[in-house]
Amino acid sequence: MKIFDDDINIDTLTINGKTVNEDMVNHPPHYNQYGVECIDALRAATGEGFEYYLQGNVMKYLWRYRYKNGIEDLKKANWYLELLIAEKQDDES
Repeated sequence: MKIFDDDINIDTLTINGKTVNEDMVNHPPHYNQYGVECIDALRAATGEGFEYYLQGNVMKYLWRYRYKNGIEDLKKANWYLELLIAEKQDDES
């Protein structure tokens, strides 16, 4: 199942002379610690409630996009919606 669109919102940073890509929509660095993506930990911790977590995040980012991060929030809402769709399709198959 492909849930990430790696062409969305990638910024280039230079840290200690190294160029790195920071993708604040698909792979925010602050959500990946010790090799574990936060979304994977949340899926494991919430079980059947994971789809409600995803739905809540879709709503949150749509609610605030005009007042906070604009298009970036719309892309985040879409990211969570795409993941929710993938989860539901997996449930049906």
